[in-house]
Parts: sequence; C-alpha cells; structure tokens
Amino acid sequence: MENKNQMEHLIECALEVRKQAYAPYSKFQVGCSVLCEDGRIFTGCNIENVSYPAGLCAERVAIFKAVSEGAKKLKSIVVAGGKEGQVRDFCYPCGMCRQVMREFCDPKTLTVVVAKSTREYKVYTLDQLLPESFGPETF
Repeated sequence: MENKNQMEHLIECALEVRKQAYAPYSKFQVGCSVLCEDGRIFTGCNIENVSYPAGLCAERVAIFKAVSEGAKKLKSIVVAGGKEGQVRDFCYPCGMCRQVMREFCDPKTLTVVVAKSTREYKVYTLDQLLPESFGPETF
C-alpha cells in the first residue's frame, strides 16, 4: 500500500459500500474496495439471491467491475463486513474470491486488507492467504 492515507481511504470505501449490500437472507453485509495498478478504485458489495449459488461476494463484484472497465491488474484489496450493519470481526475473503484475485495479480505483491475500521485492520499478501496457488501463467 502506498501510504496510510490511501489505506484509510480504501477502508472507508469498503465500509461505505457495505451499506449497499443486498443481504436479506444472511443479514451479513460485506463491502470491498479494489485499488488497481493504474490508480483507479472500484468498489463492490455482496448481493444475495434466494437461489444461493446465484449470489455474488463483494470481492468478486468489485473485481469484475474493475475488469469490465479495463483494469486487469490489482494492487490492493480491502474487505470489511459484518452481521446486521455491525463490523465486529475481521471478514476474510472466501476461497473462490481468493482464486479470482489470483487471476488478476501477482500473489506475492497483492495487498489484502481485512478491516474493522481505519484504525483496526490486518494486512496480508495473497500468497499468505492462498499458498501454493496456480494462476493464468500456468496455462
């Protein structure tokens, strides 16, 4: 991450977009912000569906928005979420989202932040969260 102000901004974006989540079944609202290598920021929230597999995690919404706008290299990603509007615990990306991240980054350098607030967060690389992964360079 470039600097503390940028980190705080990305966390604020994730916390804010979380409020847009459509989570009538789980009541668990998640927000995500993605900083791309070209400097653009994209956000996403989780969107549930009564047919559970048809829903989408916040991370994939944000990443797919970025890719659909031509940004295919991720630099940092922030995830924040909690039940019924409260962020009490760290919210980690699921395995499927980690694999989608892997498609659009260098896992050794992608910063993955899980946040409760701009003061309370943890920082990882994707390599730490998805060890021994395979990506597009494999094919």
